[in-house]
Amino acid sequence: WLDDGFFYSTIDQTGQFGKATGAAVYYHKIGTPQAADQLIFKRKNKASTLLSYSTSDDNRFFILKEVEESSEKTNVFYIDYHSEHQKLRPLVLNLQESIKILDNHHEGKLIALTSHEANNGNIVEIDPADPYTWREIVPAFSGALLLKSFCFSDRIVAVYRTKHYEPMLVVFNYSGETLHTLKLEVASAMTGFSTSEQEDEFFFYTSSYVLPPIIYKFNVKSFELDLVEKTTITYDHKKFEYKHINYQSKDGVPIAMTLIHEKGIKLNGENPTVLKAYGGFGVTARPSFDPGLVHFIKEGGVFAYAHIRGGGEKGTEWAKAGKGNNKQNSFDDIIAAAEFLIEKKYTSQKNLALTGASNGGLVAAVAGIQRPDLFRAVIPIVAPLDMVRFEKFTVGHFHTDEYGTVADSSSFKQLYEYSPYHNVKEQVNYPAMLIVTSDHDDRVPPFHSYKFVARLQNRTSQKNPILLKVEEKAGHYGPSTYNAYTRKSADIYGFVLNELKKKK
Repeated sequence: WLDDGFFYSTIDQTGQFGKATGAAVYYHKIGTPQAADQLIFKRKNKASTLLSYSTSDDNRFFILKEVEESSEKTNVFYIDYHSEHQKLRPLVLNLQESIKILDNHHEGKLIALTSHEANNGNIVEIDPADPYTWREIVPAFSGALLLKSFCFSDRIVAVYRTKHYEPMLVVFNYSGETLHTLKLEVASAMTGFSTSEQEDEFFFYTSSYVLPPIIYKFNVKSFELDLVEKTTITYDHKKFEYKHINYQSKDGVPIAMTLIHEKGIKLNGENPTVLKAYGGFGVTARPSFDPGLVHFIKEGGVFAYAHIRGGGEKGTEWAKAGKGNNKQNSFDDIIAAAEFLIEKKYTSQKNLALTGASNGGLVAAVAGIQRPDLFRAVIPIVAPLDMVRFEKFTVGHFHTDEYGTVADSSSFKQLYEYSPYHNVKEQVNYPAMLIVTSDHDDRVPPFHSYKFVARLQNRTSQKNPILLKVEEKAGHYGPSTYNAYTRKSADIYGFVLNELKKKK
């Protein structure tokens, strides 16, 4: 929003699942016809441009970030509404590193999170009058990954994840001095921040895989942390044990994995186990509460989350190690996780299920196709499964930087070699699968799942069940109501427990 109007973006698209192009940003003043809206920014000839934008709390700055996905370059533009000439100006151009300008500024200078010369991220100050001379406020820390940050009048609050996968909140002043540190338990997350530069307090909530959100209020001056609200639960979460371990992947690289199970579990290879991962786009896994998972663990299950390459858990270099021509590393990492769990007798092939959503669904499907001997059940959720044609629809061409493109011969070869749809073998009885998709998913169109299911089902060698679950009137993130979300979780864990507890 800005004053009595708001900014919005449009995207050109042919048909429901046609290629999305021509992103533009407009400003609409309330009470005026849309035809009078002001065009702020548009790229006519770039098909894979992603735009994001925000305004500062005091309405002084409008910030627009343009990411050219195919070249992985970022441009940042701004409007200073306190200046004499209020027009869009470049701040930084052709930046190879990631950058996020915060919604607040400090004395007319912009504060940014960036990976510029900092694998784990740092906080810098950028003066619009001299935008290529940055002042580093908070340097990168080798043992902690910077996730997000918020500005206040005389201090900065930053949220990190430590090397032990603990969320950590740190308060700095604008000279970079540490004023306060707050740590939470492993396998939990801080999120839902509600902040304002004019206030000394803000709200946030913590959650974990087995605990629903707990809301806190934090004072940036006194550093007091007050419990505001929590959900009453009907089970004893203290009976659950959290472990953070490391295992080796195929090439000897150590991979972190988080395990959750009831205390006193026996390592006899008989425990039903769900293995999960994401491993793409530099995204850092964030634990979130899942009532289905609680039920699964109470039924004697083990939950394992593998922090594989391609994600952002260890910074930008870790993301690059599972990207593009390195994508097979992600699949090798999850396969090695399954082998580790079996070797250490947490579980066995007949008791192991693998799942993931979106890019994590691709990881699950690829591993299930490449190593069907490791898994009893596989559940890919809203996954791209035809990697030869993924870039032809909706926003698929935005992600050629992550996966590669068929327009390049070496890239095509790699895509074809791991594409789940193209590597189904006629003579193999693959693990039982529940493929989940959404009928209005405009990020990964549902026909990826339809084709994959049809390919698997229409073979005489397939004896294990191959099922398709389609969420109706839902997009990439699934059902929009809590009841529908809970139903979906129940269906998934019901399928898992049914398969893992079958007589073998």
